[in-house]
Amino acid sequence: MLALAICVIALATIAGAWFFQLVLGIKPCPMCLEQRYAYYLAIPLAAVVALGAAKGAGRALLVAGFAVLFCATLFNAAFGVFHAGVEWGWWPGPTECTGSAVDFGDPGKLLESLNAVKIVRCDEVQWRFLGLSLAGYNALISALMAALAGLGLFALCGRRA
Repeated sequence: MLALAICVIALATIAGAWFFQLVLGIKPCPMCLEQRYAYYLAIPLAAVVALGAAKGAGRALLVAGFAVLFCATLFNAAFGVFHAGVEWGWWPGPTECTGSAVDFGDPGKLLESLNAVKIVRCDEVQWRFLGLSLAGYNALISALMAALAGLGLFALCGRRA
């Protein structure tokens, strides 16, 4: 049940991210896109772990699946906290999406180059709800999934082989 819950939560979250992007027109910054990788891993892996648990897969396989889910979602929660901190101005973010461009290329084509560049800044919040940005919600959701994966690990490791 825990793996299935992780799969459903991850699927709903990534569907929400795509809804914000494609329907509401909120473009993701480079860090937002990188935070999606954990969901792209968690969805199929959690589904496989849930299916494996239902079909009586070996304990070692389930432990390995929950361990990977735990590490990926815990890292993503930390990454979400980092991104939210960048948005709040608590620390600097990567220069690729928070700093100004340095290489303008050919000076004769400067205006053309500037018009072609469409960077969504990582330190500018495009949407907030109840004081949290999407990066903040990612941190909370990823922490929830990490807790569920941790519970799965705890349950499996506490059980006799």
